[in-house]
Amino acid sequence: MSGDSHLPKALQGLRIPAVASPLFIISVPALVIAQCKAGIIGSFPALNAREGEGDHPLLDTWLTQIREELDRHNQENPDRPAAPFAVNQIVHRSNTRLERDIELCHKHKVPVWITSLGARKEVNDAAHDCGGIALHDIINNFFAKKAIEKGADGLIAVAAGAGGHAGPQSPLALISEIREWFDGPLLLSGSIGTGASLLAAQAMGADLGYIGSPFIATEEANAVQGYKDMIVDSGADDIVYSSLFTGVWGNYLKGSVENAGMDPDNLPMGSVKDMDFGGDKEKPKAWKTIWGSGQGIGAVKEVGPVSQLVDRLEREYIAAWERLQDRMK
Repeated sequence: MSGDSHLPKALQGLRIPAVASPLFIISVPALVIAQCKAGIIGSFPALNAREGEGDHPLLDTWLTQIREELDRHNQENPDRPAAPFAVNQIVHRSNTRLERDIELCHKHKVPVWITSLGARKEVNDAAHDCGGIALHDIINNFFAKKAIEKGADGLIAVAAGAGGHAGPQSPLALISEIREWFDGPLLLSGSIGTGASLLAAQAMGADLGYIGSPFIATEEANAVQGYKDMIVDSGADDIVYSSLFTGVWGNYLKGSVENAGMDPDNLPMGSVKDMDFGGDKEKPKAWKTIWGSGQGIGAVKEVGPVSQLVDRLEREYIAAWERLQDRMK
Protein backbone atom coordinates (compact mmCIF):
# COMPACT_ATOMS: atom_id res chain seq x y z
CA MET A 1 0.00 0.00 0.00
CA SER A 2 1.44 3.36 -1.03
CA GLY A 3 1.06 6.68 0.78
CA ASP A 4 1.49 5.27 4.28
CA SER A 5 4.96 6.56 5.14
CA HIS A 6 3.46 8.85 7.81
CA LEU A 7 2.30 5.82 9.79
CA PRO A 8 4.30 3.80 12.34
CA LYS A 9 6.28 1.01 10.70
CA ALA A 10 3.92 -1.68 12.01
CA LEU A 11 1.07 -0.13 9.97
CA GLN A 12 3.04 0.36 6.75
CA GLY A 13 3.27 -1.87 3.70
CA LEU A 14 -0.04 -3.68 4.12
CA ARG A 15 -1.67 -5.23 1.07
CA ILE A 16 -4.77 -3.14 1.67
CA PRO A 17 -5.30 -0.54 4.42
CA ALA A 18 -7.01 -2.90 6.83
CA VAL A 19 -6.73 -4.34 10.31
CA ALA A 20 -8.81 -7.38 11.22
CA SER A 21 -10.54 -6.61 14.49
CA PRO A 22 -10.27 -8.99 17.47
CA LEU A 23 -13.38 -11.15 17.72
CA PHE A 24 -14.44 -12.63 21.05
CA ILE A 25 -14.02 -16.44 20.99
CA ILE A 26 -13.76 -16.39 17.18
CA SER A 27 -10.24 -15.02 16.74
CA VAL A 28 -7.75 -17.83 17.34
CA PRO A 29 -4.21 -18.42 16.01
CA ALA A 30 -5.41 -20.08 12.79
CA LEU A 31 -7.48 -17.01 11.90
CA VAL A 32 -4.80 -14.50 12.91
CA ILE A 33 -2.08 -16.32 10.98
CA ALA A 34 -4.26 -16.51 7.85
CA GLN A 35 -5.05 -12.78 8.08
CA CYS A 36 -1.39 -11.85 8.43
CA LYS A 37 -0.32 -14.13 5.58
CA ALA A 38 -3.01 -12.53 3.42
CA GLY A 39 -1.36 -9.15 3.96
CA ILE A 40 -3.47 -7.44 6.62
CA ILE A 41 -2.94 -7.13 10.36
CA GLY A 42 -4.60 -10.01 12.20
CA SER A 43 -5.62 -9.73 15.83
CA PHE A 44 -7.17 -11.58 18.75
CA PRO A 45 -8.34 -10.73 22.28
CA ALA A 46 -5.88 -11.92 24.91
CA LEU A 47 -8.86 -13.23 26.90
CA ASN A 48 -9.67 -15.71 24.11
CA ALA A 49 -6.70 -17.77 25.32
CA ARG A 50 -8.14 -19.44 28.42
CA GLU A 51 -6.36 -22.37 30.03
CA GLY A 52 -7.44 -24.71 32.81
CA GLU A 53 -6.43 -24.06 36.39
CA GLY A 54 -2.80 -24.93 36.92
CA ASP A 55 -2.05 -25.20 33.18
CA HIS A 56 0.63 -23.25 31.35
CA PRO A 57 -0.75 -19.89 30.15
CA LEU A 58 -2.42 -20.52 26.80
CA LEU A 59 -1.66 -16.95 25.73
CA ASP A 60 2.05 -17.75 25.90
CA THR A 61 1.48 -20.82 23.71
CA TRP A 62 -0.60 -18.87 21.20
CA LEU A 63 1.94 -16.06 20.90
CA THR A 64 4.73 -18.58 20.35
CA GLN A 65 2.68 -20.35 17.67
CA ILE A 66 1.81 -17.13 15.84
CA ARG A 67 5.35 -15.77 15.89
CA GLU A 68 6.94 -19.04 14.75
CA GLU A 69 4.45 -19.58 11.92
CA LEU A 70 4.77 -16.02 10.63
CA ASP A 71 8.58 -16.20 10.86
CA ARG A 72 8.51 -19.43 8.85
CA HIS A 73 6.25 -17.85 6.25
CA ASN A 74 8.54 -14.82 5.93
CA GLN A 75 11.62 -17.01 5.45
CA GLU A 76 9.86 -18.99 2.73
CA ASN A 77 8.25 -15.95 1.08
CA PRO A 78 10.70 -13.01 1.30
CA ASP A 79 8.90 -11.27 -1.58
CA ARG A 80 5.53 -11.25 0.23
CA PRO A 81 6.09 -11.22 3.98
CA ALA A 82 3.23 -11.50 6.41
CA ALA A 83 1.73 -8.43 8.04
CA PRO A 84 2.29 -7.89 11.78
CA PHE A 85 -0.21 -9.18 14.33
CA ALA A 86 -2.04 -7.45 17.18
CA VAL A 87 -3.32 -8.45 20.61
CA ASN A 88 -6.35 -6.84 22.19
CA GLN A 89 -6.26 -6.13 25.92
CA ILE A 90 -9.51 -5.47 27.79
CA VAL A 91 -8.36 -2.98 30.40
CA HIS A 92 -11.63 -2.88 32.34
CA ARG A 93 -11.08 -3.27 36.09
CA SER A 94 -12.84 -6.65 36.12
CA ASN A 95 -10.11 -8.21 33.94
CA THR A 96 -8.04 -9.86 36.67
CA ARG A 97 -5.62 -11.31 34.10
CA LEU A 98 -4.51 -7.98 32.68
CA GLU A 99 -1.16 -7.69 34.47
CA ARG A 100 -0.13 -11.23 33.54
CA ASP A 101 -1.21 -10.79 29.93
CA ILE A 102 0.71 -7.52 29.64
CA GLU A 103 3.86 -9.32 30.81
CA LEU A 104 3.38 -12.08 28.22
CA CYS A 105 2.80 -9.63 25.38
CA HIS A 106 5.89 -7.70 26.45
CA LYS A 107 7.90 -10.94 26.55
CA HIS A 108 6.85 -11.81 22.99
CA LYS A 109 7.35 -8.24 21.75
CA VAL A 110 3.85 -7.97 20.30
CA PRO A 111 4.08 -5.34 17.54
CA VAL A 112 0.55 -3.89 17.82
CA TRP A 113 -1.40 -3.57 21.08
CA ILE A 114 -5.13 -2.77 20.96
CA THR A 115 -6.77 -1.60 24.18
CA SER A 116 -10.48 -1.48 24.93
CA LEU A 117 -12.85 -0.31 27.68
CA GLY A 118 -10.51 2.10 29.40
CA ALA A 119 -7.25 3.92 28.65
CA ARG A 120 -4.33 2.84 30.86
CA LYS A 121 -0.92 4.51 30.72
CA GLU A 122 0.90 1.45 32.02
CA VAL A 123 -0.36 -0.67 29.11
CA ASN A 124 0.82 1.89 26.57
CA ASP A 125 4.18 2.11 28.35
CA ALA A 126 4.59 -1.67 28.20
CA ALA A 127 3.84 -1.66 24.47
CA HIS A 128 6.41 1.06 23.83
CA ASP A 129 9.01 -0.63 26.02
CA CYS A 130 9.05 -3.72 23.79
CA GLY A 131 8.98 -1.76 20.53
CA GLY A 132 5.25 -1.98 19.89
CA ILE A 133 2.56 0.60 19.22
CA ALA A 134 -0.69 1.07 21.12
CA LEU A 135 -4.07 1.71 19.48
CA HIS A 136 -7.10 2.46 21.65
CA ASP A 137 -10.70 2.03 20.55
CA ILE A 138 -13.11 4.83 21.34
CA ILE A 139 -16.72 5.77 20.57
CA ASN A 140 -16.54 9.56 20.84
CA ASN A 141 -14.18 12.53 20.75
CA PHE A 142 -14.02 12.83 24.56
CA PHE A 143 -12.60 9.33 24.99
CA ALA A 144 -10.32 9.87 22.00
CA LYS A 145 -8.60 12.78 23.73
CA LYS A 146 -8.31 10.81 26.98
CA ALA A 147 -6.62 7.93 25.15
CA ILE A 148 -3.99 10.16 23.55
CA GLU A 149 -3.38 11.89 26.88
CA LYS A 150 -2.64 8.46 28.38
CA GLY A 151 -0.04 7.72 25.70
CA ALA A 152 -1.85 5.82 22.96
CA ASP A 153 -0.17 6.11 19.55
CA GLY A 154 -3.37 5.86 17.55
CA LEU A 155 -7.13 5.57 17.71
CA ILE A 156 -9.79 3.17 16.52
CA ALA A 157 -13.02 5.08 15.98
CA VAL A 158 -15.82 2.59 16.66
CA ALA A 159 -18.80 4.17 14.93
CA ALA A 160 -22.44 3.27 14.39
CA GLY A 161 -22.93 -0.07 12.68
CA ALA A 162 -19.82 -1.75 14.06
CA GLY A 163 -20.03 -5.30 15.36
CA GLY A 164 -19.90 -6.07 19.06
CA HIS A 165 -19.54 -3.06 21.34
CA ALA A 166 -20.29 -0.11 19.06
CA GLY A 167 -20.83 3.59 19.44
CA PRO A 168 -23.90 5.50 18.25
CA GLN A 169 -22.17 8.22 16.22
CA SER A 170 -21.96 8.51 12.45
CA PRO A 171 -18.47 7.78 11.16
CA LEU A 172 -18.61 11.03 9.20
CA ALA A 173 -19.04 13.04 12.39
CA LEU A 174 -16.67 11.00 14.55
CA ILE A 175 -13.74 11.00 12.10
CA SER A 176 -14.22 14.68 11.30
CA GLU A 177 -14.14 15.75 14.95
CA ILE A 178 -11.07 13.67 15.74
CA ARG A 179 -9.18 14.99 12.72
CA GLU A 180 -9.66 18.56 13.94
CA TRP A 181 -6.95 17.95 16.54
CA PHE A 182 -5.31 14.56 15.89
CA ASP A 183 -3.11 13.77 12.88
CA GLY A 184 -1.80 10.39 14.08
CA PRO A 185 -2.89 6.86 13.10
CA LEU A 186 -6.68 6.65 12.89
CA LEU A 187 -8.70 3.53 12.10
CA LEU A 188 -12.41 3.36 11.40
CA SER A 189 -14.71 0.58 12.57
CA GLY A 190 -18.31 0.37 11.44
CA SER A 191 -19.89 -1.62 8.61
CA ILE A 192 -16.72 -1.98 6.54
CA GLY A 193 -17.53 -5.09 4.52
CA THR A 194 -16.34 -4.08 1.05
CA GLY A 195 -13.26 -2.61 -0.56
CA ALA A 196 -15.32 0.43 -1.54
CA SER A 197 -16.18 1.16 2.11
CA LEU A 198 -12.50 0.76 2.92
CA LEU A 199 -11.68 3.49 0.41
CA ALA A 200 -14.53 5.61 1.80
CA ALA A 201 -12.98 5.36 5.27
CA GLN A 202 -9.78 6.83 3.88
CA ALA A 203 -11.66 9.51 1.96
CA MET A 204 -13.26 10.80 5.16
CA GLY A 205 -9.91 10.95 6.97
CA ALA A 206 -9.11 7.53 8.43
CA ASP A 207 -5.83 5.80 7.61
CA LEU A 208 -7.12 2.24 7.75
CA GLY A 209 -10.32 0.27 8.09
CA TYR A 210 -11.04 -2.03 11.02
CA ILE A 211 -12.88 -5.10 9.72
CA GLY A 212 -14.49 -7.76 11.90
CA SER A 213 -17.82 -9.36 11.01
CA PRO A 214 -16.92 -10.59 7.48
CA PHE A 215 -14.15 -12.71 9.02
CA ILE A 216 -16.68 -14.63 11.10
CA ALA A 217 -17.81 -16.34 7.87
CA THR A 218 -14.37 -17.73 7.08
CA GLU A 219 -13.08 -21.27 7.32
CA GLU A 220 -10.40 -20.34 9.84
CA ALA A 221 -12.77 -18.60 12.26
CA ASN A 222 -13.59 -20.35 15.53
CA ALA A 223 -17.35 -20.03 15.07
CA VAL A 224 -20.02 -22.70 14.78
CA GLN A 225 -21.42 -23.30 11.32
CA GLY A 226 -24.79 -21.85 12.29
CA TYR A 227 -23.15 -18.54 13.17
CA LYS A 228 -21.25 -18.43 9.87
CA ASP A 229 -24.39 -19.30 7.91
CA MET A 230 -26.40 -16.59 9.67
CA ILE A 231 -23.76 -14.00 8.72
CA VAL A 232 -24.09 -15.08 5.08
CA ASP A 233 -27.88 -15.04 5.17
CA SER A 234 -28.25 -11.69 6.97
CA GLY A 235 -28.00 -7.99 6.17
CA ALA A 236 -28.15 -4.66 7.94
CA ASP A 237 -31.87 -5.08 8.73
CA ASP A 238 -31.03 -8.22 10.70
CA ILE A 239 -28.94 -6.42 13.32
CA VAL A 240 -30.22 -5.29 16.73
CA TYR A 241 -28.49 -2.70 18.95
CA SER A 242 -28.74 -3.56 22.64
CA SER A 243 -27.05 -3.05 26.00
CA LEU A 244 -28.67 -6.11 27.59
CA PHE A 245 -26.05 -8.77 27.05
CA THR A 246 -22.90 -7.12 28.43
CA GLY A 247 -24.04 -3.84 29.92
CA VAL A 248 -22.42 -1.96 27.01
CA TRP A 249 -24.28 -1.09 23.81
CA GLY A 250 -23.48 -3.46 20.96
CA ASN A 251 -24.78 -4.94 17.71
CA TYR A 252 -26.07 -8.51 17.48
CA LEU A 253 -27.74 -10.81 14.99
CA LYS A 254 -31.52 -10.71 15.47
CA GLY A 255 -31.80 -14.36 14.49
CA SER A 256 -29.59 -15.45 17.39
CA VAL A 257 -31.64 -13.34 19.82
CA GLU A 258 -34.84 -14.97 18.54
CA ASN A 259 -33.25 -18.44 18.81
CA ALA A 260 -32.54 -17.68 22.48
CA GLY A 261 -36.28 -17.14 23.02
CA MET A 262 -36.25 -13.34 23.21
CA ASP A 263 -37.95 -10.62 21.21
CA PRO A 264 -35.20 -8.54 19.53
CA ASP A 265 -37.59 -5.61 19.21
CA ASN A 266 -38.42 -5.51 22.93
CA LEU A 267 -35.21 -6.14 24.85
CA PRO A 268 -34.75 -4.65 28.33
CA MET A 269 -31.85 -2.34 29.07
CA GLY A 270 -28.61 -3.66 30.50
CA SER A 271 -26.41 -1.92 33.04
CA VAL A 272 -22.74 -1.03 32.86
CA LYS A 273 -22.51 -2.62 36.30
CA ASP A 274 -23.06 -5.97 34.57
CA MET A 275 -19.71 -5.80 32.76
CA ASP A 276 -17.39 -8.53 33.97
CA PHE A 277 -14.26 -9.81 32.22
CA GLY A 278 -12.87 -11.81 35.10
CA GLY A 279 -13.73 -15.15 33.52
CA ASP A 280 -15.53 -16.54 36.56
CA LYS A 281 -18.92 -15.02 35.90
CA GLU A 282 -21.17 -17.17 33.76
CA LYS A 283 -23.55 -15.57 31.32
CA PRO A 284 -27.17 -16.62 31.58
CA LYS A 285 -27.57 -19.86 29.65
CA ALA A 286 -29.86 -18.27 27.07
CA TRP A 287 -27.21 -15.67 26.23
CA LYS A 288 -24.41 -18.06 25.32
CA THR A 289 -25.52 -18.22 21.71
CA ILE A 290 -26.14 -14.48 21.24
CA TRP A 291 -23.97 -13.68 18.24
CA GLY A 292 -22.39 -10.29 17.63
CA SER A 293 -22.24 -8.74 14.17
CA GLY A 294 -21.95 -5.40 12.45
CA GLN A 295 -24.25 -3.97 9.80
CA GLY A 296 -21.84 -4.50 6.89
CA ILE A 297 -22.50 -8.22 6.44
CA GLY A 298 -24.77 -7.78 3.43
CA ALA A 299 -21.60 -8.04 1.34
CA VAL A 300 -20.81 -11.51 2.70
CA LYS A 301 -22.25 -14.05 0.27
CA GLU A 302 -20.47 -17.27 1.23
CA VAL A 303 -18.21 -18.97 3.73
CA GLY A 304 -14.67 -19.29 2.42
CA PRO A 305 -11.02 -18.99 3.39
CA VAL A 306 -9.54 -15.75 4.68
CA SER A 307 -7.39 -15.46 1.55
CA GLN A 308 -10.52 -15.37 -0.62
CA LEU A 309 -12.11 -12.62 1.48
CA VAL A 310 -8.97 -10.46 1.35
CA ASP A 311 -8.73 -11.05 -2.41
CA ARG A 312 -12.28 -9.71 -2.78
CA LEU A 313 -11.62 -6.70 -0.61
CA GLU A 314 -8.50 -5.87 -2.63
CA ARG A 315 -10.34 -6.16 -5.97
CA GLU A 316 -13.17 -3.96 -4.73
CA TYR A 317 -10.77 -1.42 -3.23
CA ILE A 318 -8.87 -1.05 -6.52
CA ALA A 319 -12.08 -0.91 -8.56
CA ALA A 320 -13.53 1.79 -6.28
CA TRP A 321 -10.37 3.86 -6.60
CA GLU A 322 -10.46 3.56 -10.39
CA ARG A 323 -14.13 4.60 -10.50
CA LEU A 324 -13.37 7.60 -8.34
CA GLN A 325 -10.47 8.63 -10.56
CA ASP A 326 -12.71 8.39 -13.64
CA ARG A 327 -15.30 10.68 -12.03
CA MET A 328 -12.64 13.24 -11.20
CA LYS A 329 -11.33 13.55 -14.77
